[in-house]
Amino acid sequence: MSGTPDLQLQRAAELRTPPPKGQPYSVPVPGSQREGRSAVYRHWKFRDGPLLETLDDFITTAHEAFEASAARYPNNNCLGHRPYDTVTKTFGQYQWQDYTTIQIRRKNFGAGLVHLHRKVGEQRPSYGVGLWCQNRPEWQITDLACMAQGLYTVSIYDTLGPDATEYIINHSGLTCVVTALNHVAVLLKLKPRLPTLKFIVVLDPLSAGELPGESKGDLLNSLASEIGVTIHNIQDVEALGEQQPIPYNPPKPDDIVTINYTSGTTGDPKGVVLTHRNAVAGTCASSIILGAHPSHISCSFLPLAHIYQRLGEHSALASGASIGYFHGNIAELVDDLKVLRPTIFAGVPRLFNRFGTAIKDATVQQTGFKGALSRHVVSKKTAAIEDKQNPTNQHALYDRIWSKKVQKGLGLDRCRVMVTGSAPIDPQLHQFLRIIFGNNFAQGYGLTETYAISLVQADGDYTSGNCGGLVATSEACLLDVPDMEYLSTDKPHPRGELLLRSSTLFREYFKNPDETAKAIDSDGWFHTGDICSIDALGRFKIIDRRKNVLKLAQGEYISPERIENVYLANCGFLGTAYVHGDSHQSFLVGIFGVAPDNFALFASRVLGEKIGMMDMEKLVEACRSKKVEQAVLKELEKVGRKNKFNSYEKVRSLRLFVDPFTVDNQLLTPTLKLKRPQTAKAFRGHIDACYEEALQQEAANPRVRAKL
Repeated sequence: MSGTPDLQLQRAAELRTPPPKGQPYSVPVPGSQREGRSAVYRHWKFRDGPLLETLDDFITTAHEAFEASAARYPNNNCLGHRPYDTVTKTFGQYQWQDYTTIQIRRKNFGAGLVHLHRKVGEQRPSYGVGLWCQNRPEWQITDLACMAQGLYTVSIYDTLGPDATEYIINHSGLTCVVTALNHVAVLLKLKPRLPTLKFIVVLDPLSAGELPGESKGDLLNSLASEIGVTIHNIQDVEALGEQQPIPYNPPKPDDIVTINYTSGTTGDPKGVVLTHRNAVAGTCASSIILGAHPSHISCSFLPLAHIYQRLGEHSALASGASIGYFHGNIAELVDDLKVLRPTIFAGVPRLFNRFGTAIKDATVQQTGFKGALSRHVVSKKTAAIEDKQNPTNQHALYDRIWSKKVQKGLGLDRCRVMVTGSAPIDPQLHQFLRIIFGNNFAQGYGLTETYAISLVQADGDYTSGNCGGLVATSEACLLDVPDMEYLSTDKPHPRGELLLRSSTLFREYFKNPDETAKAIDSDGWFHTGDICSIDALGRFKIIDRRKNVLKLAQGEYISPERIENVYLANCGFLGTAYVHGDSHQSFLVGIFGVAPDNFALFASRVLGEKIGMMDMEKLVEACRSKKVEQAVLKELEKVGRKNKFNSYEKVRSLRLFVDPFTVDNQLLTPTLKLKRPQTAKAFRGHIDACYEEALQQEAANPRVRAKL
């Protein structure tokens, strides 16, 4: 196979060509419109016939995709990490393992896992293996090892609390959890409530030259044996597989590749059952839209327990590309980027907000020549990207003398492709970053249930505020939502709830037929809950959420997440946001978390005193200052006017906190989505105080009352 051309990459390149200028990216299928529902839309090259499942008929599973890359590119860098030097207390350069090395390790580890399962009585041909750690090469090695033996992984978010961890292990019936050393104590504490758990595989060293009986492994096994569980190290399990090899037991396309538990904003997480057919289809769609090449280098920092990052790594491994893992501290991600200098980068709006704020502070908001030059470059490139006839985000001179320097400051000077997903990115921020990076920076849309990909902007489409057209693996339609006044017959563009069918669509929610039936109707359409419009070029725009919509006292519907995203994108001193509206009130209030570095500067100016970004006592005091609150409200008012908010969409009263929403206090999911009902409950007293304060101002000031 190593001497044959990579058919998957060839076909992906052929299908990447955009439609002729002025032609739609997604097209309606003739005769497919139904009462109460729009026509069915598809990728412009796949209007008829079956949806795309694979680009190479010989590659039908993620296992086969990796094996093909290992055969074609055996010496390519595969997985890399930065080792920590305990003497200098620093992280070193990236150390890489090539495809051949990873292939051998996954084969041995897979065989070792099977032996250990058989030892404790596991005889089923296929079962799940728990995977609980931060991103690292061993995460991917474990996933590949399971594929090699027809097993599947069950991902556990690294930041989940013990209750959710207990639920996932019991619900999926795990015999083994592969984990980092820091989670072993939690698993041992939970073991009395985990009847199926028989052994733990630790990814970190359990001994370092200690005397017999005194190593971490000896001590942990001494504790573990008393409660009916054994502990092993990954190197020992790999050695077992090498000594007692087992041939591959390759999975079939409809076998499970993972049960990916949703992080869930309410209730218990749901186990999304995804197959190898789904994984291959998603990989192909990603390769077509975003490009795939064995020379690519990607940065792994989004949680691998999240399907978004997992798809990105499937795509890299299927094309012989390299994956560099960040060292674990998200605050120091830029340090890793400067060392790695990735060519492809996937992120989320929260991170890009931080990038945008840092870039603006260092460029357009500077005084003197540096600021003037930066504003001139951004102005010229803004005009170029908004050109109706020949839009572009590149400039031969400015990119060389200005943009490259800015890009190098973030370690993204070689980055050819960037993608944002998981939540909407502010359109103005999106365009600003496109100007800065001068690359293909696309917004996409997908869910765990669709293997993270359904819609993506095409290369050369410089519009913002939309998620692009359908990928070749998906079809969609819009369902009328009359109670919210969204109809597929709306002009100029149809609107309604987004329904999806695709070759990436999940099989079921594990052991949950009722929720599966609610999500997928009798015609096979998955009901996403997201409200969309479709423009004349077949691009989908998320405009609302069926469940997360507020109705104010005057009958107006509000999308709080949209308002939050606009505030966060334009106010660098804010780090997190929760906008709240009560149905018996006619306006909004907000709970905001500050970004300590930028907020310290902002509050210092307002209060006329020096506040350090690490001085928590003064930061908390500044958050409580009414003078600072009023200054923040003025800034939010400016942002609202600039973005043409209606009067009822503007926050009228607020409270500020240092880090109010975290995974630890269970107000954020592990993928950093806000748990809205829990947040409303946790901050009910502050919300009521905000309303009381605003109503008092209204009563005392006729001008305010007129605005409200």
